[in-house]
Amino acid sequence: MEFTLSEYMPLLIFIVVALAISCLFVLANYLVAVNNPDPEKNSAYECGFEQLGDSRMKFDVRFYLVTLLFIIFDLEVTFLFPWAITFGTLGLVGFISMMIFLGVLTIGFIYEWKKGALEWQ
Repeated sequence: MEFTLSEYMPLLIFIVVALAISCLFVLANYLVAVNNPDPEKNSAYECGFEQLGDSRMKFDVRFYLVTLLFIIFDLEVTFLFPWAITFGTLGLVGFISMMIFLGVLTIGFIYEWKKGALEWQ
């Protein structure tokens, strides 16, 4: 089997066309769009009020705790999608293993709830 660089020519053409189209769109937006910023448009929008102090100030540990809990439970819930797609081929063993998984997830959520990890006061 002989290897030639001509096999990559469609990929190279695709990349060049994609870059050209995206650059044309950016250029067209720059030329056509009206640049009339409003003071309200340039105001702080992340949390609705101006910054209070240094950006390197210490945060309450509850912010990190809620973030970690969200990531843990969100990632665990994403395991449901592949399971739901292959549910017909997994049979009873797949169903029971997912119910055990969801049971552990529910017990962990109840534990965090009872410990007050989701409360702000």
